[in-house]
Amino acid sequence: MCVCVTFIAIVDGAITTVALPSIARQFQLTTAALDGVVVVYPVCLAMAIPASAWLVERFGGKRVLLMALVGFLGSSLLCGTAAGLGQLVAFRAIQGLSAGVLFPASASLLFRTFNSSEQVRISRYTIIPQQIAPAAAPILGGLLVDHLSWRWVFYVNLPVGLPAVLFGLLFLAEHRGPRPGRFDLTGLLLSAAALGSLMFGICEGPNRGWSSVAVVTALFLGAVLLATVIAVELRTAEPLLRLRLFADRLFRDTNLISLVGLVPILGAMYLGPLFLQQGQGRSALESGTSTFPEAFGVLLTVQIAGALYARIGPRVIIGCGMAGVTGVLLLFAACDEHTSLWTFRGLMFVLGIAMGGVFMPTTVASLATLARSDLAQASTLNTVVRQTGGALAPAAVTTALVLSTPAGAAVDPPLAAYRHAYLALAAIAAVTAVFSFTLPDGPARAAARGTAASSRSDPFRRRRVNAR
Repeated sequence: MCVCVTFIAIVDGAITTVALPSIARQFQLTTAALDGVVVVYPVCLAMAIPASAWLVERFGGKRVLLMALVGFLGSSLLCGTAAGLGQLVAFRAIQGLSAGVLFPASASLLFRTFNSSEQVRISRYTIIPQQIAPAAAPILGGLLVDHLSWRWVFYVNLPVGLPAVLFGLLFLAEHRGPRPGRFDLTGLLLSAAALGSLMFGICEGPNRGWSSVAVVTALFLGAVLLATVIAVELRTAEPLLRLRLFADRLFRDTNLISLVGLVPILGAMYLGPLFLQQGQGRSALESGTSTFPEAFGVLLTVQIAGALYARIGPRVIIGCGMAGVTGVLLLFAACDEHTSLWTFRGLMFVLGIAMGGVFMPTTVASLATLARSDLAQASTLNTVVRQTGGALAPAAVTTALVLSTPAGAAVDPPLAAYRHAYLALAAIAAVTAVFSFTLPDGPARAAARGTAASSRSDPFRRRRVNAR
């Protein structure tokens, strides 16, 4: 259920850009005029995230997850039937709001159901949609737009999501924690405004320019509101965002690694297609098939990391993973117009191998020392951090390319600009790797070993009882 939800939400966030030219032609608009269709999704997603933990605690994970999924599928249907730009933007906003509840609700339900040892094993499967979806979305979107219509970019969610709803109704068990206190409306309004403003500024900065009035205003307002959120929520007895959880060093450090580490990881995924298509003049198909090997590298490493997690701990795995990312990014910086596709594909595969050592351990370790009653809130905060890191990645790449492109140069950046962008990402990855090796992972290792030993001992106890 959670795997299906994650796959749908990630695909929908990535697939829409492929359909923009076709949408622009039908609505007789320029592609630039459709910017709101893309930006409104992450903005509304960020605004909805803060309320998700309270909703899960108040109404139960199963009910909230299914209601959010139904809302997501309904808005997908409405997006496909949109008669104009205004309707499409409005329905995309509903999609974003629904996705903002889907991600943390599914994560909370998953981690409430399984203990630390089981979470490591389950992560081997939940990582699949997170890697396959971004790689498959452009290819799937192109096929749907070319052979059917841009509307099928949204309709495609229904045949995947409706069986998931039916499965959840019939088989998904309800998990509900202690009843929450009164709803923190002040916290919701402040956090939604802060995250929405920051997400708008980050997403629009590369397009409008970081010095534009709209971007500067959004970032400044978002920063002020975020500071206000921190001050208010720390003084509230029953806050919407339980920021006190960051007092736990393991939770704080793993989230910091996620926030900063996602910039070079996802930045490389964003920069690769630009280098191939603009720097080398490759086709979109060549670009898509050349970045896809990364997913196979991640899936391979996750299996190994899952087997080693309890033995060596997340600190070594994450640190080595980020060090590997640094090394591969330095190799990417050495690529030029003569670099073959197979060389690039090989580097993407190795990048995936390094990335696989980061995703699962940071998620599992972040929750290792927290009480089960805090898991819904922790999942919400994790989602906020990861969404922010995901938005910072393309912004950082675009900014590096712009700064490295001489004034008055051609439309596409020169090859030197891509080299500088890769080097900038490598520097961020190197700093993150050094910090990762300071992670206090003793409690995470102990939790994984303890639950693993407990789960292994139960069957033998039952055998001894039966033998008697």
